[in-house]
Amino acid sequence: MTMPTNWFDRNIKWIYTLPALLFVLLMMVFPILYTLRISFYEWSMSATTPPKWVGLSNYIDLFKDGRFWHAVTSTFYFTFAAIIMQTILGVAIALLLYREFRGKNIVKTLFLLPMVATPVAMGLVWLLIYEPSIGVANQLLKALGLPPMLWLASPSQVIPSLVIIDIWEWTPMIALIVMAGLSTLPSEPYEAADVDGATAWQKFSYITLPLLRPTIIVAVMLRLIDVLKTFDIIYSTTQGGPNLASETLNLYGYVLGFQYFKLGMASSLLVIFFALVLGLTLALIWIRKRLEVSSS
Repeated sequence: MTMPTNWFDRNIKWIYTLPALLFVLLMMVFPILYTLRISFYEWSMSATTPPKWVGLSNYIDLFKDGRFWHAVTSTFYFTFAAIIMQTILGVAIALLLYREFRGKNIVKTLFLLPMVATPVAMGLVWLLIYEPSIGVANQLLKALGLPPMLWLASPSQVIPSLVIIDIWEWTPMIALIVMAGLSTLPSEPYEAADVDGATAWQKFSYITLPLLRPTIIVAVMLRLIDVLKTFDIIYSTTQGGPNLASETLNLYGYVLGFQYFKLGMASSLLVIFFALVLGLTLALIWIRKRLEVSSS
């Protein structure tokens, strides 16, 4: 009984983590590898013919497809516009909510409510807000003496309108992460700055922001992954319209796979999309490590 017990004690960290590891392999690694395999085949669910090996033809056809490049442009436009605005507003709101004031907990609770709402439900609510004739958005513009907008019905206005929805729903997430970072900042630099007579802006520029950069990078990385793969809000409001103006890579992959039944081409698009998300994430991780090294 001693030897099995000793073996169990020596390998206990592997024994307890093995089920989780197997679950991750089954639920994540296998679908990725299977999608990669299918991307080299021509396979249509609307036909009875078996999958046909075509090599890199699906990737070549995608790179020649103007609709694919339009989806890439829309994806980057939506992603970076949302990330930039959410980061600026999230940091500003975190600094505001970090201060002590009456009713602070109530304000924080109300502020976090959009983040816990169902994205599809929020999309339908904003669909009513953006309604051109009776929507609240145009009624507000009318009250301000401004001309009404088409919002989701205009090719030039649809992406900014979707960005507003994403900002409203997910800015609290960045604010929450930044507030957690603020709570870990040391007090000594601020005490020294007070002695030197530094202004509030100088303390923010030379102390708070440099110390918060790694935390902000983490928040941006989490939001970047999430914004890049946004599907529910866009599909529930525009379904990629008008005239494909809001069709992102996620939506185009859905159309290829479940409307055109081109599983091979849809899989190749998803492989490219996965590589894109992975590359941007690794770049942000590298930037965060460089910031930690430079600040240490």
